[in-house]
Amino acid sequence: MSIQRIEPGPRMSQAVVHGTTVYLAGQVAEGTSIAEQSRAALQRVDDLLASVGSDKSKLLSVTIYLADIATFAEMNSVWDAWVDGGNPPARATVEAKLATPDFFVEFSVIAAI
Repeated sequence: MSIQRIEPGPRMSQAVVHGTTVYLAGQVAEGTSIAEQSRAALQRVDDLLASVGSDKSKLLSVTIYLADIATFAEMNSVWDAWVDGGNPPARATVEAKLATPDFFVEFSVIAAI
């Protein structure tokens, strides 16, 4: 079975397709609030999924990393407006130190194609 790498770099690819599954790298975005970063990162998820012929209705699993768990409700307000309510993925949300203090949220996604 072939492996397709999307936006490969020296350290990682933004997405990897194997068979009928796509694995996205953790998606982050700039912004001054958790809501702003969440909207922008989820737009990036939409764009990457579309680039391989998938979409958010085909999400299998999402892990959400929050720099501060106190922002859980604010992130969820953006998530709830974005996610396909008829096809919600398995999901976990954890508090974690992210790559830089400028990032408040990161989304790690696995989806079907």
